[in-house]
Amino acid sequence: MLALVLQVALAPHIAIANVIPSFMVLVVITLSFVEGPSSGAVAGFVAGLLLDFLSTSPVGAWALVLSATGYTAGMLQENLFAEGWLAPVTVAIIAALLADFSYLLVLTILGVGPAFWESLVAAVLPRAVYNAVLVLLAYPWLARFLRSDRSMKSFRRLA
Repeated sequence: MLALVLQVALAPHIAIANVIPSFMVLVVITLSFVEGPSSGAVAGFVAGLLLDFLSTSPVGAWALVLSATGYTAGMLQENLFAEGWLAPVTVAIIAALLADFSYLLVLTILGVGPAFWESLVAAVLPRAVYNAVLVLLAYPWLARFLRSDRSMKSFRRLA
């Protein structure tokens, strides 16, 4: 719920060149890393429905994309054998890019989206860069906050 409030209240005010960050996507990806693919898919579906109800796009588009993103990110994280923060951050950056790309693709298939190539260059790729910076800054703290095991003393073994 905090991510939804931040998405609505804060994100438009910290936009850079009309590129708005996607806090909901980042939270879904991080939650799927911490809790696994099933929880990631459920969180993605709920977050997607909330985003769908707040936007003018067809209801279910974000829900479909974020539930698939949460499940996939959770599966990737479960199958990663690397220690540290670099692997989950890399997966989060790629997952955020694929989520925005998939959403644009769904809107294009439904015939309600903007021009595909124009939006890809003007919106999806810049938002991917913005979200990548946010992932690098926020992932360690967000993962620690979402973890049910609060006994961690350092960020060394987040992933």
